Amino acid sequence: MSESEHRMIEILRILSEQEKPTGSKLIADELKNKGFNLGERAVRYHMQILDEKGFTERIGNSGRKITKLGLEKLEKGLIYDQVDFIYSKFEEMIYLTDFNYMTQEGKVVVNTSTIYNEESVDIIKNIIQSDLSVSPYVNLNRIGNNGEMEVTTLCGTTIDGVLLNEGIPSQPKYGGLLKIEDSEPVKFTELISYKKTSVPPLEAFSAKGCTSIMDVVENGEGIIPANFRLIPGIGREKAINIINKLDKIGIGGVIAISEEEKDILGLSVPEGMVGISIVGGITPFCAVQEQNQDIEIKIAEEIKDFKTLSPITSKIKPVLKDIKPTPQQKISFLLSKTWNLIQQVNFDIEKRKGDIISNVSFIDKDKIDKSLSVMEETYNDNPKYINPYYKLINHPTNDSKIGIATICSLSIDGILIDNGVMSNPKYGGLLELTEPPLFIDLISYNGSTEDPHKIFLAKNMTSITRNNGSNKILASFKEIPYISREHSVQLLEILNNIGFSIYKIGKPREVTYNAKADNYNFGIVTGSGLNTIGAIKEKGIDVEVKAIEKLLPFEKMDRL
Repeated sequence: MSESEHRMIEILRILSEQEKPTGSKLIADELKNKGFNLGERAVRYHMQILDEKGFTERIGNSGRKITKLGLEKLEKGLIYDQVDFIYSKFEEMIYLTDFNYMTQEGKVVVNTSTIYNEESVDIIKNIIQSDLSVSPYVNLNRIGNNGEMEVTTLCGTTIDGVLLNEGIPSQPKYGGLLKIEDSEPVKFTELISYKKTSVPPLEAFSAKGCTSIMDVVENGEGIIPANFRLIPGIGREKAINIINKLDKIGIGGVIAISEEEKDILGLSVPEGMVGISIVGGITPFCAVQEQNQDIEIKIAEEIKDFKTLSPITSKIKPVLKDIKPTPQQKISFLLSKTWNLIQQVNFDIEKRKGDIISNVSFIDKDKIDKSLSVMEETYNDNPKYINPYYKLINHPTNDSKIGIATICSLSIDGILIDNGVMSNPKYGGLLELTEPPLFIDLISYNGSTEDPHKIFLAKNMTSITRNNGSNKILASFKEIPYISREHSVQLLEILNNIGFSIYKIGKPREVTYNAKADNYNFGIVTGSGLNTIGAIKEKGIDVEVKAIEKLLPFEKMDRL
């Protein structure tokens, strides 16, 4: 993507944040704040191009506003930049928080979601009364005649903002899922780094089935959304004092505060730092979803005046106990867990024999014929993007289930490495098959404990089999040192001819399908073996999706 296109994306981003039509002077000023030295005349030139493309619309002499098409362009454009933008957005929210806990005035960060009935309000109230939220302060706003309500709750990022205003820098590190046993927080089971994703971490884990909040309320056992940040150790006592004062006025949700340099909840705390875990502000919304109620969840979307919120209840009875200083096994991120598997790949390109890494997903045995039919149809419809290899595997404990093994894209890294080429899996992504194809979401393999493709499937973000609009499939982005490009191209072309899905071999410094490799590297885009599994899921067949499961001999696999 050119520098000019980059500027236009930033102009669209500025317009998307404005409520009124905006002129070139304000846009030029905002661009300057973002590091773009563009005068008003140059801005007007770029705006004319955006008008012609239908991304913006001129409103008389008042300026421009972004169109629906422009919002779609903004959502898809510069996705490699969005990976950094998510973290920057949280930093911006932290900076804009000016809430004063002494006067109880100022702006706070909120999550706003849409619910559709009074039962959902009762569920939210129940979770807040159980102290599994940041605050009982909410705003309920009826927006339709059919029971629709916008519900605004306080986001834990507000606490980061308050700490910053008191001179304590708080660094959001991870959002994830926290395991509760006997009402005690035990350890994080899943995490995504705020700096390694285009999808907000807690949004990634907000899919139905990820949490079991009601089980925590009723039985003291389950999984809740939570996040984790670091502060300097020297600020620990001051931070605790502030957190206690916030708690007294109804802003809390702090689950645990570590000692300096002491690991907590399965996470390492660096030298000189303190870890703080806070319940996810979306926890009440996830509970609504668990109870099969319709809800649209949005995360840390905006800043609101605290005065617009009021307590939904005054009866708070915490269900969680204080954590015990019990050592927990440290949680490992996906890539660190899979390097050993990658190194064991020994597929011989010439003989077409050897071990590859497989995903093994499970379905009911009586659905196998239909599932294979879906897989075959999906491959025949789009052979360029679908890997045709699979293997049926018995379930280890359940005779009514059967496994479908497919080739994991990390096999390609293993094959390249086995042939002397260093290949680094960088992102798992959602690829929209426009012309050219573009990544519209990316999650780093090195910043997540869960396979990104499994997350996208859990959130029903694919459209592998659908014909309405562009298909959205699962793909991976890898980076390889430029020095080995010629050798890599030879190997990748052979693999593609065998049936491994190689979508694109990029060039140095090239933005490849909207993803970007580091300097002195080039990127390649490959398909995911979970695309056929996603197709099965889209057809309404229940699938227990598993990723990066085991080694299998390629020669034992069947072909669609």
